[in-house]
Amino acid sequence: METFWTIGLFMVLHGPPDEVKALDNGLALTPPMGWLTWERFRCNTDCENDPNNCISERLIKVMADTLVSDGYRSVGYEYVIIDDCWLASERDQDGRLLPDPKRFPSGIKHLADYVHSKGLKFGIYEDFGKKTCGGYPGSEFYMQTDAKTFADWGVDYVKFDGCYSNLNDFPAGYEAMGFFLNNTGRQMVYSCEWPFYKIVTGLSVDLAAVRKTCNLWRNYYDVQDSWSSVTDIINFWGNNSLNFTKYAGPGGWNDPDMVILGNFGLSHEEERVQIAMWALMASPLIMSNDLRHMRSSSKALLQNRNIISINQDILGVQGFLLRKLNGIQIWNRRLSNNRMALAFLNENSDGMPRWLDISLADLKLSPTMTYNFTEAFEMKTTFVITKNKQFKVSVNPHGVQLYVVKQL
Repeated sequence: METFWTIGLFMVLHGPPDEVKALDNGLALTPPMGWLTWERFRCNTDCENDPNNCISERLIKVMADTLVSDGYRSVGYEYVIIDDCWLASERDQDGRLLPDPKRFPSGIKHLADYVHSKGLKFGIYEDFGKKTCGGYPGSEFYMQTDAKTFADWGVDYVKFDGCYSNLNDFPAGYEAMGFFLNNTGRQMVYSCEWPFYKIVTGLSVDLAAVRKTCNLWRNYYDVQDSWSSVTDIINFWGNNSLNFTKYAGPGGWNDPDMVILGNFGLSHEEERVQIAMWALMASPLIMSNDLRHMRSSSKALLQNRNIISINQDILGVQGFLLRKLNGIQIWNRRLSNNRMALAFLNENSDGMPRWLDISLADLKLSPTMTYNFTEAFEMKTTFVITKNKQFKVSVNPHGVQLYVVKQL
């Protein structure tokens, strides 16, 4: 057990936060892709009455198996991440974390080894505060110990929450945990909740410091299984009042939260919107769903290589809201090889598609050039737009049209 407040130790050894070197762990050069327990399975610990859906090694193993057998791994989904509620109620006598012995009888090292044996990577959750959001032991006073424990277990990804903590301690605390993770010698993606707690309480946040510390970071509320939640997040990103778009890029990503395709709350059109917009926003594609019971249409969207290629584009430029016309949001993302992605999102619920007649000037494209537009989901429909030929698009209610555009 560490003998005194971990932030204090970090400050003594390494100076104030603005002297900490930038995170340089060589990870997350494109947005991470994987699966996580939280949105779909929450803090279900009732393995006696709900053994197939409780947070347990059984659930994690079957999801790892399904990522492989159902083709998710082959298109890039590689992380299997346990969120909150995996822990025992107390640490061991040496201050180390323990998993719940009934739900994880083989231990976390065994579970990580199992995930690795499937060609996947293993992720885990902890919290900066005294307790996790679910009330289990947090990392306050124990960050160095916990970082070493995670490395010893073979963890590849750490999600670090911020419940039961002092928001004023976040800069030094999150930087300290990042230092301790890197200092283990094991490469672990570092996912932070640091900006979220600051932003939603109206406090300022140094996103440059976040970028230097974390591989991905949450800026806004948890996604829920609903269209209103998905559009609320999209609108927050579109507003971009903190200009956080400029902080995204290889090695560090703004995280709008989990991909919920295949659950209960979204229609097919709405699922198209989430996967398209998460791709356009260069978002981590971390699914939270029951992979054992997926609609074929949801699975096809999640495994659409054309959409994934936009999300994983090597430039790592985050898309932005260009403008709104006739109730339709128009988004732009710059891609490699002199291309861009354009999304047309119809938030309206009036029961019929909306049409737009768009000129190159409306899209802030050069009116003297010629552009090739290709529909992005299938990459089969292509047409050419010039200064004398407007672009006509129809977008379904709660729907999206997505194009890859290249100058000819």
